[in-house]
Amino acid sequence: MKDQTVEATAEVVSESVNDTLDRDKRVERHARNHILTAMGVGLFPLPLIDMVALVGVQLDMIRTLAGEYSIPFRKDIGKSVITTLLGGFIPVALGGSLASLIKCIPLIGQTTGAVTMPVISGASTYAIYKVFIQHFESGGTFLDLDPAKVKSYFAEQFTKGKQVAADIKAEGSAGSSN
Repeated sequence: MKDQTVEATAEVVSESVNDTLDRDKRVERHARNHILTAMGVGLFPLPLIDMVALVGVQLDMIRTLAGEYSIPFRKDIGKSVITTLLGGFIPVALGGSLASLIKCIPLIGQTTGAVTMPVISGASTYAIYKVFIQHFESGGTFLDLDPAKVKSYFAEQFTKGKQVAADIKAEGSAGSSN
């Protein structure tokens, strides 16, 4: 009887570990897809519309992540967190807006925007992904997420995200030339 209980417990623990590993893989795949989409949105030629579309991509990513963690999605809070993080992080907001607005300048502006916006869009999406994963992993929900408390983590992840986005961009360039 004792051996059956131990085996049953081991089986439940094993299934739980496998479910977590499967979820981690799914979450990473979702994040990568949304980062790629955000980078594509960065190529959109119309200034400021690209920024609106970017927030939409990021909201969809947060909705998907919330579903993976069985947390009810709150669009209003998600949008508020995104705008607070981006708006409160001056270099990101300024850089993103300038890169978007610079597209108004014929030829030079469009070229510059096409180079900078995909990386900024990908980096900010990566940083938001990391902020929400950290929060959900610690048992948090939309109701107890305080953007002010995660700003420094967001800034740290944004810096890492620029490299992630550059690497993804390089992979795409290498893949398209082969």
